[in-house]
Amino acid sequence: MKKNFAKVSSPGQSKFKSLLNLASFVLTKPGYELLKKVVKKILIKTGLRKEIHTGYNEWITAKLDPVILKKEFDSTYNYLKIKPKISIIIPVYNPQVEYLKSAINSVIGQSYTNWELCISDDCSPNPQIKISLDEFRKQDERIKVIFREKNGHISANSNSALSLATGDYLLFMDHDDLLTPDCLFEFIKHINANPSDQLIYSDEDKIDDSGTYSFPHFKPDWAPDNLSSRNYMGHVIVIKKDLMDQVNGFREGFEGSQDHDLLLRATELTNHIGHIPKVLYHWRIHNLSVANNTDAKPYAYIAAKRALEEAMVRRGTPAIVEDIPGILGGYRINYKIKSFGKVSVIIPTKDHAKLLKIAIDSILQKTDYPDYEIIVLNNNSISKDFFALMMEYEEKYADKIRCVEASFPFNFAKLINLGVSESKGEFILMCNNDVEVLNNDWMTQMVSFAQREKTGAVGVKLLYQDNTVQHAGVVLGLGGAAGHVFVNMGRNDRGYFNYIQSINNYSAVTAACLMCRKNVYNEVGGMDEQLEVEYNDVDLCLKFLKHGYFNVYIPTVELYHYESATRGHPFQSKESWAQHEHDFGIFRSKWQQWIDNDPFYNPNLSIECTDFQLKRDA
Repeated sequence: MKKNFAKVSSPGQSKFKSLLNLASFVLTKPGYELLKKVVKKILIKTGLRKEIHTGYNEWITAKLDPVILKKEFDSTYNYLKIKPKISIIIPVYNPQVEYLKSAINSVIGQSYTNWELCISDDCSPNPQIKISLDEFRKQDERIKVIFREKNGHISANSNSALSLATGDYLLFMDHDDLLTPDCLFEFIKHINANPSDQLIYSDEDKIDDSGTYSFPHFKPDWAPDNLSSRNYMGHVIVIKKDLMDQVNGFREGFEGSQDHDLLLRATELTNHIGHIPKVLYHWRIHNLSVANNTDAKPYAYIAAKRALEEAMVRRGTPAIVEDIPGILGGYRINYKIKSFGKVSVIIPTKDHAKLLKIAIDSILQKTDYPDYEIIVLNNNSISKDFFALMMEYEEKYADKIRCVEASFPFNFAKLINLGVSESKGEFILMCNNDVEVLNNDWMTQMVSFAQREKTGAVGVKLLYQDNTVQHAGVVLGLGGAAGHVFVNMGRNDRGYFNYIQSINNYSAVTAACLMCRKNVYNEVGGMDEQLEVEYNDVDLCLKFLKHGYFNVYIPTVELYHYESATRGHPFQSKESWAQHEHDFGIFRSKWQQWIDNDPFYNPNLSIECTDFQLKRDA
């Protein structure tokens, strides 16, 4: 398989090129735990790991080279058929004057010129604010300013700015932040390519007083569960004015999270949501900004929680919204179960009675869900221990556990399809025979997500025995086809923008512990039995997506996964490698477009590592 590894240009690193190539491959593959630990230690000791993480300021500075931006504009602009007016909305209240001037100048300096700037000042006590705004208004007729007579806080102030807007689209901007010079142009290009999109967002980063860029947030495409766990869209947002009129502007009482509340309401009214995977907004870091100090606006987090609670009520979805401990601005939605339908736990196995006993006993001992069955698929077992264990279980738990014979060569997809056909449940829960349940409410939590109309697969956090991450979601492209993210990071680590501890949508999750509704499984045709060993679970998840469902990872369900203890890895023999190549080829032939551009990842992030690092340009 051909790999496109990042270039390593410095003399001190060039001699380690082969090490980086090997490390990138090993770290994205499941298993090989001892080797991974050795590789990571070498990377840290040589300084290569640190080097991989640095250099964003230089990267984005090169992207924003005025010569490059002008060339792109000149070569494209005349071919654009749709050139709408964009109304830029800035609510102002007593910023540092130099920051305000920089913000306005970043609008004036846009390459796309069909805009208007709508500013509302909320009775700023500093008289220099009014003087500066009046000067800008006189210099450029596209700048409109209203001075409120009474301070009303940011929601009312934003609505005052909105009252000045006459554009087809609205762009929201803070009074001390910066737009990149190509910001409006990039949105216009997107609108031309996707004219039905009514809400569009971009990637963003932060800028300090020295002009250094840092903390880029490279976001996924539309991910509704991400938005319910935090305002991942952030900046910059462009929304069609017609949609803004429908939601009736910003709501007072949600100050500090008025944008999150707006997005929750707007996304309830449209599925036409676009994402531009480019940094088009610089969020300024200073002492009083949330970008620098999460305690700057504590009321904002209370408002966001209430916005989510009201969203659940509007949607007719009974739920409790909780803060994620230690993560301000992060929330977990605990959905109430409408009906406790039976869960069919399907466990394929061949022998390995000790591992199987750990798995089943943990289910029996740590499951508070009231209605489930366990179907053990016996795939050509021969050990006496296995049959003795099954006899014991079937005698002791006759109403809950049964063994189904699967006397054919190992084919994971075929085994799961057989298990589903034998199941009596409303929900299917696939489990490997080498997992161990850690939470009593694990099944309850999974059902609470799986019951939702738009949910496909529900995945969970799987851990190695040393309490590092084995699975926290699957990204396409890793390892050449698909791989787990955040592998070997700590159980309680936050990960990239708190991803490990947040509820997220991913293109796929692993079938080592995966739940879905049985009717949805059957709707998409179940598992593809051509994919005998690998990628069959990812293929299933992508079929869910293709049918309009979203797959979700929930971090509060944790299981140990003694990974591949029974099947081994595809590198152990010529036959297993041939099988890997077979499955790999079929999967790529079906899903190459998704492998090349995972909508729940970001093209600016590397597929050579699992922890969301910046991709280096080749």
